[in-house]
Amino acid sequence: MADVFTPEKRSEVMSKIRGWDTKPELALRSILHHHGYRFTVRGPKNKQLPGRPDIVLPKYRTVVFVHGCYWHGHEHCKHFRMPKSRSDWWAAKILGNQQRDARNESALLALGWHVVTIWECALKTAAAREWLENRLPKLIG
Repeated sequence: MADVFTPEKRSEVMSKIRGWDTKPELALRSILHHHGYRFTVRGPKNKQLPGRPDIVLPKYRTVVFVHGCYWHGHEHCKHFRMPKSRSDWWAAKILGNQQRDARNESALLALGWHVVTIWECALKTAAAREWLENRLPKLIG
């Protein structure tokens, strides 16, 4: 199936996709703050660490990545499906994202950081957020 947008319009649409302060990130930050966790978002520590974590909790030596189910290929998730058009390109793109995530996690672990990955689907519904809130102390350490 051909793209419904012109290349210029597709470029405009894709440029609107946010790299930070996404809805899942804001929801997680709200939950963390509500439970008394203090963290940095775009501080100097965040920028110096491998992968530029979305959230850094220095007191717990923990970093948090909030991954979009689509962009990071969340397996067995209803929010991820491989596109039917240009599927080879998308498969390579998503695999590249997953490999980069694994390299960043390994580098952070080698530096002594605890790494937590929160998937977008864990923040979509009230029930999912409640489940996550109950697990926070175990996840963060």
